Amino acid sequence: MKRFFKIALLVIVALVFIWTFYFLWAKGQPVELVYETSKASFANIEKTTIATGKIEPRNEINIKPQISGIVAEIYKEAGQKVQKDEVIAKVKVIPEMGELNAAESRLRLAQISYNQAKTDYERVSNLHADKLISTEEFDNAEVALNKAKEELQTAEDNLEIVKTGISKRAANASNTLIRSTITGLILDIHVKVGNSVIQANTMNDGTTIATVADMSDLIFKGKIDETEVGRLSEGMPVKITLGALQDVKFDANLEFISPKGVEENGANQFEIKAAMHVPDSITVRSGYSANAEIVLQSAKGVLTVPERSLEFSGDSTFVYVLTDSVPTQKFDRKQITIGISDGINIEVKGGIAEGDIIRGNVKN
Repeated sequence: MKRFFKIALLVIVALVFIWTFYFLWAKGQPVELVYETSKASFANIEKTTIATGKIEPRNEINIKPQISGIVAEIYKEAGQKVQKDEVIAKVKVIPEMGELNAAESRLRLAQISYNQAKTDYERVSNLHADKLISTEEFDNAEVALNKAKEELQTAEDNLEIVKTGISKRAANASNTLIRSTITGLILDIHVKVGNSVIQANTMNDGTTIATVADMSDLIFKGKIDETEVGRLSEGMPVKITLGALQDVKFDANLEFISPKGVEENGANQFEIKAAMHVPDSITVRSGYSANAEIVLQSAKGVLTVPERSLEFSGDSTFVYVLTDSVPTQKFDRKQITIGISDGINIEVKGGIAEGDIIRGNVKN
């Protein structure tokens, strides 16, 4: 029995020794590498950059009152279209006591002057009828009466304007009616009925009643890094992608490049603007976030290879071209001249030909 166990132990040791020898031998054998390949072919290459920003209407106007008071009525809501000179809201005037007293005093003086002029006119009219005074004196009395009457009407209108902001003779042109200054879409109504509003003056900008914009003329407004701004020029084509409409790309043209940069996060950024072309069938809202893809360089119908297949050595660039695949892959190292890249494929200006098989990464 003991002899059996000894033989079994020797057999196990021998097997372990043989397996270890084989493992080390197999591990020491050269591994045959199989590479992925791609074919050099003609294609279009575009070198692009991306600018982030948002969509804005070119013409966005803040509507402000021409008088101070309290909002009495609001006739429009955000999202509604409005025509130029169309009424958006109405303001009720709260008279200032000093102005009110002055207007009332002016009216009283105008009434006194009118009564006196009327009395003088009636007396002169009777004397003129009896041919006791000249026609010139009668004409002067009539002119004085007309002037006094006009001053009385003006004083009455002035008092009405101080009290209510409206005169009877110019009710349609009243400053209490807040009108849109352009035709467009109301983006926002900033006040509610009962809010106090003030007119613009040298001390403040005044209260904004509403914001109106022409949504048929939209622009992309964004920023681009100083390393790429030198390659831009006005008129370059731009592709706009919106965060809210990612499946649609809009054509645009670059129309403004800021001459001055602004430092942000340690880098200089330059503002750019591009005029968008939006089809009537698509609704684009003000403030949408957007990306602008700008073509910096392009090459049409040039020989290309994947950029990942390149090998760099000093100032030279190489690729490996397949020469044989049986029984194993064999490649020749060839120097090439390269052009522009889109980050995936790169232009090859010389060194290889169309159809050459280029070595890539090792297959897993």
